[in-house]
Amino acid sequence: MRMLGPFDQVVTMKLKLSFIAACLCFLAGCQPGATVTAVPYNPDGGDIALRCGTLIDGLSDEASTNQLVVINNGRIAAVVAADAKIPPGMPLLELDDHTCLPGLINTHVHFDSVPGDAADYGIYARRTRDDNNRLVLDNAAITLETGFTTVRHTGAWFWKSVYYGRKQIRNGAAVGPRIRTAGPYLTIPGGGGDLTFPEIPPDKIPAEAQAGVASTPEEFRQRAEAAIAEGADFLKVIASGAVFSVGTDPGAPEMHQDDIEAVVDVARKAGIKVTAHVHSAQSGKDAIRAGVDSLEHASLLDDEAIALAAEHSVALSMDVYNGTYTDTIGRDMGYPEVFLQRNTDTTEAQRVVFEKAYALGVPILYGTDAAVLPHDMGGWQFGIMVERGMAPMDAIKSATSVPADHMGLQEDIGAIERGRFGDVIAVRGSPLDDVNVMKNVDVVIKGGLVFKLPPDL
Repeated sequence: MRMLGPFDQVVTMKLKLSFIAACLCFLAGCQPGATVTAVPYNPDGGDIALRCGTLIDGLSDEASTNQLVVINNGRIAAVVAADAKIPPGMPLLELDDHTCLPGLINTHVHFDSVPGDAADYGIYARRTRDDNNRLVLDNAAITLETGFTTVRHTGAWFWKSVYYGRKQIRNGAAVGPRIRTAGPYLTIPGGGGDLTFPEIPPDKIPAEAQAGVASTPEEFRQRAEAAIAEGADFLKVIASGAVFSVGTDPGAPEMHQDDIEAVVDVARKAGIKVTAHVHSAQSGKDAIRAGVDSLEHASLLDDEAIALAAEHSVALSMDVYNGTYTDTIGRDMGYPEVFLQRNTDTTEAQRVVFEKAYALGVPILYGTDAAVLPHDMGGWQFGIMVERGMAPMDAIKSATSVPADHMGLQEDIGAIERGRFGDVIAVRGSPLDDVNVMKNVDVVIKGGLVFKLPPDL
């Protein structure tokens, strides 16, 4: 029989104290409080009631007040008036001075990287598999703490580590958001998604990082099929050059329309979607005509491309804040001058595209390009979206119901509605009055389980 170690003894004592407290609370007729979930846990199996001073459900155009959200076995069982009866023994969180919102969705993250990597891409040849696995899980945990309970992982060089993280979180062996991932980047040789940098000798480039490199429509078809077989939830093509790359031009196309069409054809047969990394206006039009479902960045789209996106209901995931971040810290962190210049060339142009696309009714998905932006700054983008003309409620919907619909997950996430997963966050104050309160999320609940609480709750 294994002897209990110090950690086991602490956990055992905490469980005993929690049991005693629950018994005393039951005898006194009180409602037990909530506790933060620890690993390992049973995902999406929590029971909790939330008494919200204000509630934004992700669907309605107006907030409601004094609401009770009841989550049973991981899903929302009821949203009723705050004075409704709470099931006996169910933990209760009093959030009278908070606004409750659906768990947020970030549609553009990269957990296998952090901002500092841009100063020396040689790090990608030095990190081990274990390093990458830990990095993915660390960034996933940070992301959940900022209120994002679901993410769309838009490509990776180290996609096997992303799959590892997705599995660990699904099994309750690690803490993080629900992950939908594109697997490897589908890109041309030397293109914006190819891990070919001066800091990495060719013989040191990990084979995994080039799993999606292709030159012809048939090769792209094969790479797409392989990505789906490995477990990709959707696919991502690198249609134009990138800001943080060497030897490419963000304003120039890289993949041809028939290359993208081959990927889209594979995806349609598998019943999944395709998104395209584009800065170039021509690449945007090529990707839309090829049948993609969304565009990432979309920094240099012209009016024709924006109108085409509106016509075809192609969504835009636009990282409109991180240009400010890169411009603020890039030189101090040692970013190459070419990265900084491209950032300058695309930041304001992208924000103008954002304004035009929003005015035309193009679906806008909240996406920060986390890894270019630090993983703990997910909520900072709301401010610039509102500053550039988006209504605060629309900004919130861009991170809740709109991406849930786009991802085909509207039955499960994106709204505080009966039957969906109990993914709820809470902030102090009202984001409709000051959207910057989204930078500081107090409470994070995923699947009815509490993953973050402030000290006073």
